[in-house]
This record gives sequence, structure tokens and C-alpha cells, in this order.
Amino acid sequence: MKFDLQGVFNNFASTRLDPVARAFARLHVKVHGTPVGRLFDRYFGAPVFEMTVRGRKTGELRTVMLILTKRGDDIVVAGSNAGNEAEPNWFRNLRAAGEATVKVAGETWPVTFRVVEGPERAECWRLVNATYPSFATYQERSTREIPVAVLERR
Repeated sequence: MKFDLQGVFNNFASTRLDPVARAFARLHVKVHGTPVGRLFDRYFGAPVFEMTVRGRKTGELRTVMLILTKRGDDIVVAGSNAGNEAEPNWFRNLRAAGEATVKVAGETWPVTFRVVEGPERAECWRLVNATYPSFATYQERSTREIPVAVLERR
């Protein structure tokens, strides 16, 4: 595997500069859909979408920007947290809620959430890595298996 500077940088930011990474994530959500936000319509070349899920502790709606990987009508997501040992909060919130709302290219719809395992996980893992190759770097730098899930349109 070739050296992935982008993946190494994002992993470092997530594991060592957590407040900076969180601030960037909040900014990304805030400017998405604005003229300035068009600069952030892609994340290191990968398309992104907006997902809103209810927080498992607060019950408040939480919006995050995620890498967009489509499989037919479904969206495939990886709970990588850039290889951080902790699962991302948005993924934990999805586990608890079981549903969310997504916004892709201006269209919004509700989705259900399910973690994939076995051969389906392997297929989905290949898809997310084809969209954003740094996921493989994140997996190499983490001791946990990065969970993969499917968001299915309701």
C-alpha cells in the first residue's frame, strides 16, 4: 500500500488535536450549502452529505457532514473517526436512534440504520475505500475494527 499523507494527517488531527478536528467539523456543517460552503462540498476529493441524528444523551438533533458512498439507493458509512480509538459520537448516536435524516444534493429524506457484517461488510468496506482511500489508513492505525453501516431510505 502506498503512503497516504492525507490519512496520516487526519488520523493525527483526530487523535492528537481533537479540539481542532471538532471545530473544523462544526464549521463544515455551518457553512455547508452557503456560497463559502461550496469550497467544502468535497472532503479531500470525496463527495459529502449532511446527516442529522438525535443525540443519545441529550435528545437534541445533531448534524454532521460525512463522506458520501452510495450503493444503489442506500448510503454506506464508516464509523472511522479518522482511526481514533473511540467510535465517533455520530455513529454511537445512530446505534441508539436507529434512524436519521440525510440531505444529499439538496434533497432530504429519512433513513434507517443497520451495521453490516460478514460478506456485506467486506463489500461495503471496498465501496467506502473506493470513495475515500484514507479509510484503509485509518484502519491500519486503529486497534478497533472500523464499523460499517448502511443507511436505507424509508
